Amino acid sequence: MRLGGWSTRHRKTAIIGWLLFVVVVVVVGGMSGSRQMTNSENGAGDSARAEKILEDAGLQTPAGEMVMLRGDRPDGWRDAARDLSARLERTGETVRVQPPVRSENGRDALISFEMKGDPDTAGERVGPVVEAVEKTESAHPGVVAYEFGDATAQHRLDDMLTDDFKKAELTAVPLALGILLVVFGALVAALLPVLLAVTACVGTFGLLALVSHQLPLFDSTNSVMFLVGLAVGVDYSLFYLRRERDERAAGRDAGTALRIAAATSGRAVLISGVTVMLAMAGMFLSGLLLFHGFAAATILVVLMAMLGSVTVLPAMLSWLGDRVDAGRVPLLNRRRKKGVHASGGLSGKLMRPVLAKPKLFAAVSGALLLVLCAPALGMKTEQLGLEKQFGSDAAITVAYQEITGSFPGGPAPAEVVLRSGEVGSARFDAAVADFRKELAASGRFGKTVDVEAHRTKGVARIEVPLAGDGQDATSRRALDTLKEDLAPRILGPVSDRVYVTGELASSRDFNDRLKTDIAPVFLFIAAVTFVLMLLCFRSLPIAIVSILLNLLSVGAAYGTMTAVFQHGWGAEWLGMEPAGAIEGWMPLFVLVILFGLSMDYHVFVVSRIREAHQRGLATREAIREGIRTTAGSVTGAAAIMVAVFAVFALLRMQDMQQMGVGLAVAVLVDATLVRMVLLPSVMALLGERNWYLPRALRWLPSVGHGEEQPVERPRPPLVGAGR
Repeated sequence: MRLGGWSTRHRKTAIIGWLLFVVVVVVVGGMSGSRQMTNSENGAGDSARAEKILEDAGLQTPAGEMVMLRGDRPDGWRDAARDLSARLERTGETVRVQPPVRSENGRDALISFEMKGDPDTAGERVGPVVEAVEKTESAHPGVVAYEFGDATAQHRLDDMLTDDFKKAELTAVPLALGILLVVFGALVAALLPVLLAVTACVGTFGLLALVSHQLPLFDSTNSVMFLVGLAVGVDYSLFYLRRERDERAAGRDAGTALRIAAATSGRAVLISGVTVMLAMAGMFLSGLLLFHGFAAATILVVLMAMLGSVTVLPAMLSWLGDRVDAGRVPLLNRRRKKGVHASGGLSGKLMRPVLAKPKLFAAVSGALLLVLCAPALGMKTEQLGLEKQFGSDAAITVAYQEITGSFPGGPAPAEVVLRSGEVGSARFDAAVADFRKELAASGRFGKTVDVEAHRTKGVARIEVPLAGDGQDATSRRALDTLKEDLAPRILGPVSDRVYVTGELASSRDFNDRLKTDIAPVFLFIAAVTFVLMLLCFRSLPIAIVSILLNLLSVGAAYGTMTAVFQHGWGAEWLGMEPAGAIEGWMPLFVLVILFGLSMDYHVFVVSRIREAHQRGLATREAIREGIRTTAGSVTGAAAIMVAVFAVFALLRMQDMQQMGVGLAVAVLVDATLVRMVLLPSVMALLGERNWYLPRALRWLPSVGHGEEQPVERPRPPLVGAGR
């Protein structure tokens, strides 16, 4: 491959140029800062339109807070309530502190208020408020305080994300390094892929900061980018470096080994990288800005990782030469007496029964995969609230549950947002009064209906607590009544536009949009995968098999996530807590990511099978040779991906856990059961038909995979040899 050849001839330019580029984009990106999505940009449907009305009017939704005081007897909270209200006022951070609302049993009281200033920074300023609540609780024995709200949730979320991201960085990188140390048996060889992957991720952080000014990002985008970038970056470098090491072990000189690695693994990395990026581009077909950000982040980091693997890595290998084996670890990765790496022993033994009875192994492995996929048939998705994201033991979750139990709908009310030229008029006030009466008469809503009218801006916002816990069937029925009957019937006549938003409404609108988005995204990535595989391998059967195998891997991820996090099967054993649903953005994201990442192994393995077949081996022998020679690299790459994803599964945020478990299981299944059993058994059943291309498609260009390896001239015999 020409790119690898250029890098080896201009290694200083390649290495220094890469480092300078990374430093420059990080500095420039840091200076420019990054922009996060607004509420309307992160939503869909009527809820997004409601948020847009507020944003256009310059009305930010204030950070609402509430404190529930529970006394040891009815009305035992009154002194504490007066004390707390005074303390909240003295903090200077609160406004609109409401009188306490008494619960039906009289033991609980709810005090609602708002944080001053920008709601986006409320979490940074909520400390004095939390302290006031704690001091009130300490000053009144027999009274327990529960605080929940936007600011406290934001504060705890920011702390958790910061701590978890540091944990992921400090755990994933050493894990990857340790696995590579086992694969290569040498410290320098293990460090190279990790350093390239980390620099690719660091450079992408800077690029994303610049991109965010045109395409605002979601909170989790950087975490997702790091997850994908580290896994892909290490894998690409591993494939390239392993091929170069194998060629050196086979007795080829350094230059020849690098040329073969560039022509084979380097080309496979480019094909795989382009396939992954095109698959990620499918997220741009979604109408949700969230996925546009994910697409940009993953495409950029894969591009960086791919370019680093085929430019900087060859340059480093050319510069290091045999010093890449420096720091060898005893007993690890020993070479055979003949001079080749000891790899593929287990896979070689496995291939004998698989190729001897391909029908049996295809049926058994296919059945196992379908069993893993089965739970996905009952998958339920929603935008998980913070109380589900943090886990049941978190203080904020306990507060949410206690407040909801005594004051249904309080922590997660619906919001009716309307635009009208009559805001503040007698007719408008009468309609709002009728609206309040209808809400109370229906029995499906809470008591504390809060009306906020902005006459000069012609906008009003009405908070309506929903019965139930905010997500259950009771809350959903209340929301339906509000959206389909009460709001349009009573407020519609005095409004130009009236929409309903809030946590439940936003979740439902988001899910509805996802249902319409997933079909075109899937069709796009399936079509892209099919065309690329057809071009790469000039084989209709392999292109079709590629899509079917990827679908099984995705189905296994869906099934595992549903079983663990929705039904709770094995969750306790894994040390995790089921949320009762899958995060709304997860299915589409996992579909795209896995369709892209599965190509890593598929392209690498099938390329080696095709390479062996082009050298004249029969298909079954080519399969055996291809699997045997790639087993070590695929096993190492899969172990790294599984380890990186497993680190995210151990974080505290529910969506990160779901993503980590789903991706880790899918990669493990894909690299073992799918690529090592199902793929060879299916290819063995197809036989020479694997390479079938219809006459109508024979005009397609032939993409080489480096089968034309450089041939070394025979070395002259040693003096005295053969005597």
